[in-house]
Amino acid sequence: MIASKKALTPEAVADHYDELDHFYREIWGEHVHHGLWKRGDEPSETAAKQLVEFVAERAQVGRDTRVCDIGCGYGATARMLARDFGADVTAITISPAQFRFSQSTTNGEHVRTVLGDWLRNDFPDENFDTAIAIESSEHMPDKAAFFAQAHRVLRRRGRLVVCAWLARTHASVAEKRFLLEPICREGRMPGMGTELDYKRLCEQAGFVCESFEDVTQQVKKTWPICAGRFAIELLRKPRYAKFLFNRHARNRIFALTMFRIWLAYNIGSMRYGILTARKI
Repeated sequence: MIASKKALTPEAVADHYDELDHFYREIWGEHVHHGLWKRGDEPSETAAKQLVEFVAERAQVGRDTRVCDIGCGYGATARMLARDFGADVTAITISPAQFRFSQSTTNGEHVRTVLGDWLRNDFPDENFDTAIAIESSEHMPDKAAFFAQAHRVLRRRGRLVVCAWLARTHASVAEKRFLLEPICREGRMPGMGTELDYKRLCEQAGFVCESFEDVTQQVKKTWPICAGRFAIELLRKPRYAKFLFNRHARNRIFALTMFRIWLAYNIGSMRYGILTARKI
């Protein structure tokens, strides 16, 4: 497990997303996660939805499936699962800005958004048929507790699908020092695990790991697109430059982190994995 040198609290994670709120939505949109390119030439919006469809298939989401969306961002995935699959979704985020946006854009009784910390949630035991976590487990300081909570709230034989940023197994000292640890610290991730870490923690929590799929090559296009859009907005909108050069801006370093992530994917220091598990 690659650990951030700086202790990161849940409040720091919320602050990251709150301060960068408008930048995230302007640069990438309401789906605050990677895209999944099947052909390679799809628009980024299509690729983002294709990742949700991939997760929904692995999670076996269908009509009236009770879904928990862990770390739901702006609620776009929850809305898509309710609208396109007929699911009943409860979504949780730690960011007040994301919570407000999700509340303002969610209509209907099949999506409920909760503001809170997943590791301290008060959802009832055995309440959901399936749980998904798209790029949220990285922000959890205690990943064993992340899996334990998922196991607690899922019904017997319930399914868990986790999309995670992962470190290369046996990463070099240079990779850890110049890429992986800074990415954790700057991206407000207390730790970044490997495939083996996630499988071990999943099984220790009482799940059976059904599959692990490495889709790095299909998702890494996300980062040159984000970096390119950021560069364009930096030239077009003065407030981007103002934020970047504001020494009081707490998360301005993430502009550099985008390029670190892009490089880490290209040289294999980072991977993107999708873990599918079932509660025994």
